[in-house]
Amino acid sequence: MTLTFRECTFGYRGGDDVIQSLDLAFTSGATVLLGPNGAGKSTLLSLGASALRPRSGDVTFDSLSPWNRKQSATYRTSVAWLPQKPTFLSGMTCRQHVTYAGWLKGMPQRDASSASGEALERVGLAKQVDRKVSELSGGQQQRVAIAQALVHRAKVLLLDEPTVGLDPKQRRSFLQLITSLRNEVQVIVSTHDIADISEAFSDVVVLHGGRVLFNDSVPSFLARSGTQGAPERAAEDAYTAVLEGGSW
Repeated sequence: MTLTFRECTFGYRGGDDVIQSLDLAFTSGATVLLGPNGAGKSTLLSLGASALRPRSGDVTFDSLSPWNRKQSATYRTSVAWLPQKPTFLSGMTCRQHVTYAGWLKGMPQRDASSASGEALERVGLAKQVDRKVSELSGGQQQRVAIAQALVHRAKVLLLDEPTVGLDPKQRRSFLQLITSLRNEVQVIVSTHDIADISEAFSDVVVLHGGRVLFNDSVPSFLARSGTQGAPERAAEDAYTAVLEGGSW
């Protein structure tokens, strides 16, 4: 399972290019996508989700193109996207939300309803299936959003800043969820929180100015720090070293 960007360039109308001739392939179980504000992280995930189309270059998943009319439905079923601020419909339960997401992805309603319970169980919400989403904590709502991405059995999850607004306990729970999912689906997470990356992720990509500065394993990334102390300090030092050192 490979999500591939080939010579991708994208810029918003009236602005400079956010992504510039980018070549990148995601193949591992769980990749953390790092970079300063404006580096192109959210844009990259939006391109991968086919919410945006590159001005030049290609985005494919296992040779499927989201822009090929015969392949687009399969691509969009395979690649699921959780934007930075997921929205929920008022008054709906967890099961209803997840069922609706499956139906939007083309599943028959009966199949979507059946799969919704399984998806919610996978994210640890088996006991909350019939609760209204509005009654859940922020961390539980994030889990509902991930279940919406899992209901149609996506092969890749693109998660944009999913830990924003979560307290430390909720964030820890989220990282444990990522760890449990990484052997089943490919997970790509954009975040500014780097202290615990070794616990949930296998690989690191660092973007800056729309270009890849680093693309390698977590141990290789942490080795850039030269720090023998606490893991969170090593991650911070490695990140600084990559940004200051330029292209890998």
